[in-house]
Amino acid sequence: MFAQRLANVAGSATLKAAAEAERLRRAGFNVVDFTAGEPDFPTPHHVKAAGKAAIDANFTRYTAAAGIPELREAICTWYKVHYGIDLTPAEVLLTAGGKQALFNAALALFDPGDEVITHAPYWPTIPEQIKLVSATPVIVQTRSDEGFAVHAEAVIGAITPRTKGIIINSPCNPTGALVDEATLAPIVEAAAKRGIWIVLDLCYEQLIYDEVPHNLPKVLFDRHRDRTVIAGSASKSYAMTGWRCGWSIAPKPLTSAFNTIQGQTTSNITSITQKAALAAVSGPQDAVHVMLAEYRTRRDAIHGWLTAHPAIKCVKPKGAFYLFPDISALLSSDGLSTSADFAQALLEQEHVAVTAGEGFDAPGYLRISYATSMEQLREGATRILRFAESLRPAKAGVAR
Repeated sequence: MFAQRLANVAGSATLKAAAEAERLRRAGFNVVDFTAGEPDFPTPHHVKAAGKAAIDANFTRYTAAAGIPELREAICTWYKVHYGIDLTPAEVLLTAGGKQALFNAALALFDPGDEVITHAPYWPTIPEQIKLVSATPVIVQTRSDEGFAVHAEAVIGAITPRTKGIIINSPCNPTGALVDEATLAPIVEAAAKRGIWIVLDLCYEQLIYDEVPHNLPKVLFDRHRDRTVIAGSASKSYAMTGWRCGWSIAPKPLTSAFNTIQGQTTSNITSITQKAALAAVSGPQDAVHVMLAEYRTRRDAIHGWLTAHPAIKCVKPKGAFYLFPDISALLSSDGLSTSADFAQALLEQEHVAVTAGEGFDAPGYLRISYATSMEQLREGATRILRFAESLRPAKAGVAR
């Protein structure tokens, strides 16, 4: 009945977990929800004010599919200031979040039979979009005992004559790991020799906790500009998930192709959102710094609470706002045998919603969003520890 392309595409594990949490909440249970991949902060005041002003000025009609020139120019300025790369508005297109930027790239670049390399644990949308265009995802695994670091030689070793693209996500959802400049450079050089596209997902680019060499756009532009796509977003940095504003940066001919795709599908993103996003990227950045500092405090707190249990191991994330703990020591063949089983039992017994690692190609792990209040983090950690102790009693002295 349905198109064949849907046969190999999975639904969102995160949305499924969130729906389960909502079901229990509606039934009257006090649910601690760690599934949401979105800031719990309000959109900054000056950004909201710009949106309201757009409504009052009746800026409520269609715009060009690529977006208003002043916002595209402001994005060019932002990347010049932060990364030292020169862009023109013709290389920028506004999208309904970073997800549409990535899908436009998949539609424009990848054909059936093409291979596209990415790294795991991954954001599930990346390989599923590759499948939606009938290309083949090729997965390079990373390891928790190495901090989920991407190794250039592993990515290069996965290249075949059928490789059309490489997708890099940094900071990574779900691990919070970073790909540094020294790792990306040899990947870019190998791609440049073979004419392979590199798509860089930078949707968490302002949520990095320490000063690290992470000027990935400059590495790409210096070596491989003609086959580089950057996906960015206002959603995470400016707490604007519901506004739906992302963007792509790509060579002018490819951006023109994106414009054609978008012109025949969604057309422009909301006109009001564009004015709000203009205020976000060109206005004061104080709110971003405040949110980042609070995420750092939350990260350190919940990481410490959970890893106090001897059976829970967790790499401390370097960016984004997710913990990705290894709970495999709490699994057993005669009990809860998978992280999906663990997540379901945790929800049913302790009413804590998390996303199982299977959805990220990482069985034995959980994704926990700490984009929620410290009170909720403390309550949720307490429940998780209690549940863990019921499976495998903790050593004396474990923090409660």
